[in-house]
Amino acid sequence: MTQQCDWLLGNLRLATLTDSEIPYGAIEDGAVALAGDRVIYAGPATDMPDLAARRRLDGRGRWATPGLVDCHTHLVYGGSRAPEFEQRLRGASYEEIARAGGGILSTVAATRLAGEDELYTSGRQRLLRLLEEGVTTVEIKSGYGLDLESELKMLRVARRLGEDLPVTVRTTFLGAHALPAEYREPGADAYIDMLCRDMLPEVARQGLADAVDVFCEGVGFSPAQTERVFEAAAAHGLPVKGHVEQLSDLKGAVLAARHRALSVDHLEYLAAADTNVLAEAGTVAVLLPGAFYYLHETRLPPVAALRERGVPMAVATDLNPGTSPMASLLTAMNQACVLFHLTPEEALRGASVNGARALGLDDRGQLVAGQRADLALWDIDSPAELSYGLNYHRPGALFQGGVLQHDH
Repeated sequence: MTQQCDWLLGNLRLATLTDSEIPYGAIEDGAVALAGDRVIYAGPATDMPDLAARRRLDGRGRWATPGLVDCHTHLVYGGSRAPEFEQRLRGASYEEIARAGGGILSTVAATRLAGEDELYTSGRQRLLRLLEEGVTTVEIKSGYGLDLESELKMLRVARRLGEDLPVTVRTTFLGAHALPAEYREPGADAYIDMLCRDMLPEVARQGLADAVDVFCEGVGFSPAQTERVFEAAAAHGLPVKGHVEQLSDLKGAVLAARHRALSVDHLEYLAAADTNVLAEAGTVAVLLPGAFYYLHETRLPPVAALRERGVPMAVATDLNPGTSPMASLLTAMNQACVLFHLTPEEALRGASVNGARALGLDDRGQLVAGQRADLALWDIDSPAELSYGLNYHRPGALFQGGVLQHDH
């Protein structure tokens, strides 16, 4: 019986990114069929079932990949931190700037003052830069409000961006990002009390967050404080993530894995022995080479140990105003290869299937039947080119949820 499909894409080379001994799960003479927002066939053209297509697209020999997933961004914020960039170049460390009231807190002040429309307009411009490179799913964190009203404002803006633009937006409540100035005297425990008592329940009640994150670090929050937030998140049915082991080894990754975190992010100071815990928990390791680059760090995350233990590694931009003002996931992929020694295949998997796993999404990131119909067509000779060249590539055609966004 002939099956109907909305799109039949032929004359393609496919990087399916399935678990395969063939690099990239590659299929040289491939075809893809879409029905609604799902892939119903992706495989060799010679094996394609009998399909009646409403629309056809000649891939012209281009490579098809899943739509890219940027699983860690802070792209909604007010103000600019360019002056701090200059300070760091003159020798000030990230911790020195943070302890002097700069860093995150300077963005908090600007974000609190900004109106919702202003945050939407600036966030939209940053998000559009990601979409131009084939990103079809993005995570947006709060964390520059640090009071209930401002955190809700940021999360509403993030939701609105996902409604208005052709992208899936997953939102993460990061109220435990830094200690706000008004809590310096009562202290971090008092702030965490308020966050767990007032902020997180209201965020959950309004359905504005898909996950909860904590910055577990010496300039952030202690493991004990982090655990309190994780427990409060669980009480409201929200999964957790962790900014951990960026500047020191506080065993935040072990703590997060114990709470079945979706992901642990940064990881420059992660002990190689702790990768076993991540593997057992199924927690994704999110590598953020942009922050490593901008902060001129030298301590590398334990990529070899993560690889050996089979921990999924994601790659993301960490797009933020202070430590990774970078709206390019393709650049992050290149940095992951050059700075962290990932292979181009690992980088692409990190920005697709493993990035999706870091968001708790198992319906995207690979070109297989049943997956969401997010895919990009690239005029390249090899998928490795996506990690090789800086500012070389944009997708020639892009589908988001089965809808053709463009075909050049």
